[in-house]
Amino acid sequence: MNIVVLGAGAWGTALAHYAQGKTGAAHRVTLWARDAGLAHSLQTRRENLRYLPGVALSPELAISAIPAHELCALSARADLVMVATPMAALRSMLVQIAGCRVPLAWLCKGFEAQGSKEFGLLGNEIQAQAAPDLIAGVLSGPSFALEVARAQPTALVAASVHASVRSALVAAFHGPNLRVYANDDIVGVEVGGAVKNVLAIAAGLCDGLGLGLNARAALITRGLAEMTRLGVALGARAETFMGLSGLGDLVLTATGDLSRNRQVGLALGAGQSLTQALGSLGHVAEGVYCARTVLQRAAALGVEMPIAQTVVALLDGQVRPSQALALLMGRDPTAEPL
Repeated sequence: MNIVVLGAGAWGTALAHYAQGKTGAAHRVTLWARDAGLAHSLQTRRENLRYLPGVALSPELAISAIPAHELCALSARADLVMVATPMAALRSMLVQIAGCRVPLAWLCKGFEAQGSKEFGLLGNEIQAQAAPDLIAGVLSGPSFALEVARAQPTALVAASVHASVRSALVAAFHGPNLRVYANDDIVGVEVGGAVKNVLAIAAGLCDGLGLGLNARAALITRGLAEMTRLGVALGARAETFMGLSGLGDLVLTATGDLSRNRQVGLALGAGQSLTQALGSLGHVAEGVYCARTVLQRAAALGVEMPIAQTVVALLDGQVRPSQALALLMGRDPTAEPL
């Protein structure tokens, strides 16, 4: 297959590197970087020193830094296009390649930050507005870029209402070290990928405060209930949240030390300010930017999300970490599974 990956951050680089070296495949992979300096470094050093240091890129991996207005032509020659930008850049990227008629999928997870709109949108909602003719979907699930680049065992979910997109993603990436499961519930897969980032901040805070494993287990479990409520209200299937993009991604992001969102919570629990926590990351923590939108979408649908609400209050500086715990533990009793 001819695969084009648009975006040379950690995830884009990792997936392009994996696809180029996939066992038994004969893929031709092109990794596009918006920044010409980064592209030059990738080409000459064969390593992404900024986003994925320590991973030697395949010598067969092609690097491109063509102008953004030429991306549609580049994409038109591919069998599959992967958009590996942060959520904030997804809309503009889809507009650039709106004329592309090949299967396409994005990797970003989250809600678009709200501007003049009432609230932000999921990736599939952005695509419906910005480039409705694209045959598109999302590749998601519990995965750290570094482990995928190292070909460590991973399972992902290819979600789209288009069977051709699901099939292309499976053909491109399914192999001995990476299992790809198909799912047509793109709403559920995207809600899971977005909300788990917010919940991971809460889990990191829990661990940063030294509250113990009981507290972490309770938070993850109740967080999964919040995620499911919002997803079902948005039209997803409840069972999707028991799969890779729901429970699987939540457990990984809430407990794995490679999780940027968890690291934000740990830093806040240790007494750092939000500015200090973000400054030490050097990467985007999507949960920080979409937490308020998650809460707004929930409120508009009448969905209660107390953990997400507490995270927003913490990020806004309305409560201190110790007060956040008191807010959650002081809620009135209720019945499970509500």
